Amino acid sequence: MSDKQVLGLIYGGKSSEHEVSLRTAFSILQAIDYDKWTVIPLYIQLDGMWVEGSSLQKPPSAVAELRLATNRHPDLLKLKETVDVVFPVVHGPYGEDGTLQGLLEMIDVPYVGSGVLGSSLGMDKVMMKRMFALHNLPHGEYLAYTRQEIDKRLESICTEIEAQLGYPVFVKPANLGSSVGINKAKNEKQLVKALTEAAAFDHKVIVEAFINGRELEIGVLGNDADKLQTSAVGEIVSTAEFYDYESKYKDGGAELFIPAKIPERVANEMAQLAKEAFLALDCAGLARVDFFWDEKEDQLYLNEINTMPGFTEYSMYPLLFKKTGVSYQELVETLIQLGLERFREKKKIRVIAPSLE
Repeated sequence: MSDKQVLGLIYGGKSSEHEVSLRTAFSILQAIDYDKWTVIPLYIQLDGMWVEGSSLQKPPSAVAELRLATNRHPDLLKLKETVDVVFPVVHGPYGEDGTLQGLLEMIDVPYVGSGVLGSSLGMDKVMMKRMFALHNLPHGEYLAYTRQEIDKRLESICTEIEAQLGYPVFVKPANLGSSVGINKAKNEKQLVKALTEAAAFDHKVIVEAFINGRELEIGVLGNDADKLQTSAVGEIVSTAEFYDYESKYKDGGAELFIPAKIPERVANEMAQLAKEAFLALDCAGLARVDFFWDEKEDQLYLNEINTMPGFTEYSMYPLLFKKTGVSYQELVETLIQLGLERFREKKKIRVIAPSLE
């Protein structure tokens, strides 16, 4: 009998971040300790079909191998009998937004990362900012609209944005990551185009006021308030208008500075605010928290939390913790153990009502 445990790695997904997820899955599979774990790949195709690959005793040699050429579909209701824990790395909708987490909760399988509430709040930028406001956490001004509103009264929406936020503004789908569908608008013509594009990616759109600040990021690791760890602070300096999808994944149009050259007091304030935001959104396991720092006014603004950030070996979150002294391999193992720890804690909750006799 093998002493190995079984890890289910769920990746892919039916969103525009499908390819990003494949890269993340490949990197994790290179870092797994195969003396300790057997890995079962669970690939979600773009059409939403689930495909189960053969158990892995060693890492794949190429990302292409993760597009499993098999017709074997997993029995998800029996997943608990197959795996000890799941590492879901499906970025964006249907993976990072609480839907996948809800499925795993229903079939009673331990998993890495935030639960249903933390994942959904972390994905929806409008609800996220409302939670920031509720907890008195500093954030920029914004307006939000549904796709139906944009279709019906585009002209009046542009007037509202111009009056309340001014130009330039950033227009984003409320429920996507990896900078997909995001545009910077400097005038009404650009604003109309940006609103239309963002609405094509999501039913809800957020419009954020421009903040003249440096883009800083910090990682959070842990489950409990008194055990949360934060990473070094990193800075993104983009040669493009902003840190868009092309800059992140294709043309290298951005430089990452780790650690960021900022005063220690600013780094300390970021760490504290990041923990507060993490707890305010009921996050667990991991999150990357993004800030703007208005250096002239010496003011930090929370931009957003990403509960399943890009997780290749060269992505910002792992690099931030690498600078803190946590290797990529250690980070992967720690996150798995945090997922198991959270599951054990939830099992302590009483689920049987007192007798009514």
